[in-house]
Amino acid sequence: MKNNLDIRLYFLPLFFAMMALLPACKKSSNSGAAPIVTSIRMYHPSPKDTLLSTGNPKTDPTWAGGTGQYVVIIGQNLQNATEIDFDGVPTQFNAALFAPNSAVVQIPNIVYSTIDTTKLYTLHYKTPAGSTTFSFKLGPPAPIIMSISDVFANPGDSVYLYGANLVLVQQFTYGGTKIPKFNSSTDGTSLGFLMPATTSNKLIMVTTKSGTALDTINAKPIIAGISNCNANQGDSIYVYGSYLKTIQSFSFGGATITNFTSSPTGSYVSFVAPASSSYSSGPVTIVTSYGTASTVYNVNTQNGVTNGLLANFEWGNYFGYSWYGDISMAFSPVADFNGPLGTDNTMYIYFNSPVLAAGASKYAPLGNDNATSNPANFWMPVANLTDPPSNWAIQFEISVANPWNGGTLYIETAFAGDSYVARYEPWKNTVAFKTKGWETVTIPLSNFKSTVNQLGDGVSITQISQLLGPTGANSYNMTLKNFDTSPTTTGFYAAIDNIRCVKIK
Repeated sequence: MKNNLDIRLYFLPLFFAMMALLPACKKSSNSGAAPIVTSIRMYHPSPKDTLLSTGNPKTDPTWAGGTGQYVVIIGQNLQNATEIDFDGVPTQFNAALFAPNSAVVQIPNIVYSTIDTTKLYTLHYKTPAGSTTFSFKLGPPAPIIMSISDVFANPGDSVYLYGANLVLVQQFTYGGTKIPKFNSSTDGTSLGFLMPATTSNKLIMVTTKSGTALDTINAKPIIAGISNCNANQGDSIYVYGSYLKTIQSFSFGGATITNFTSSPTGSYVSFVAPASSSYSSGPVTIVTSYGTASTVYNVNTQNGVTNGLLANFEWGNYFGYSWYGDISMAFSPVADFNGPLGTDNTMYIYFNSPVLAAGASKYAPLGNDNATSNPANFWMPVANLTDPPSNWAIQFEISVANPWNGGTLYIETAFAGDSYVARYEPWKNTVAFKTKGWETVTIPLSNFKSTVNQLGDGVSITQISQLLGPTGANSYNMTLKNFDTSPTTTGFYAAIDNIRCVKIK
């Protein structure tokens, strides 16, 4: 009995010591208490850490974006989190980055156009012991307005305002008129609405939870291209671009055009060409109620304009044909090549190539650089060789009489050889390419590219002198080649005229 009593007396102090420690451990971990959040900071080593929220919506700053960023949640009882939501969107987390007083988590990808707006600007933190909601003004960046789908839409038509962060929209006015109904795209890049019946000004205003974007309705005309720069009388001509409506005046070279039609969206203006001999060469200029657009280059260059002329295939200094190769000379009009979009009643060259076998080619040695002409003529003045290559282009008229599918018409200069080549392959944009008569092709010199696997499929030239050398005068050639490992689907029956180099910017 005595020995057993001694044993019990021996363990009794140890039992009381353990009992004394238990409350202390429980108080230290406090695992049964609900979480408390006191602040949120950007996850950067001190002293560079940034305080993002103290839970006071009146004084806390709004933090835009944040997807993928790590933040530190500061508080108490945070170590056993089961769910953490930013603006109602749960985030995945690694419990190894948690401590009782802090938790390192990553901001999830938040699609603000789809969230529950009652949970915007909140952090919800949940553990087995409870949960808490903390104010955190995390939201989308301020809205940005970039463009409008159709400034000239009729009242009631669907229109789109394009930009960024066009979500959580609180108010939207267009032309001074408040728009009551609108729809934001999921990614916030567009705002759809119906064109209002009336507008009082040109102001656009979008107010979201993150700020206000202001812009003006701008429809300054843009000329992007011309269907035929050397048209003959009766040809149907199209000037392509944007905002080509509310036209107040229109000149095509030296001709004033009064009878024309604008497309409903303002993407083109069409008219019937007057006799080319009745007006001089000059730019195309369109004046609208919003501004003026004008081409840098001239049209109607076929009548005596020689600057930059490389070949007109007419008897004289700028003939440009070397009389050999796989092309033919048309001394009078070939009916196959004329059509409603363009006619050519002069001399020109043409290809009449059958289906090309794999790797086969047809050569067009146009040749003449006109450096010895009287007067001498070059691609461009020497002073312009330092211009950006995108500021200049090789331009010509083409007529493709039969559907063309397969093969590449590539252009090279004698100075650059195969080092830099421009490719012309319009059939790649359609099932088979065919024109309705003559049309103008404009190939910027920046389209001349180096060789990687095939000719002209590499890196663009960085200097015009890489193409033309130090004088701006150089001969050139065109070649039709099949780079494919199988025969082309069709042959190539096409005519070319009025090859020239023009400034486009």
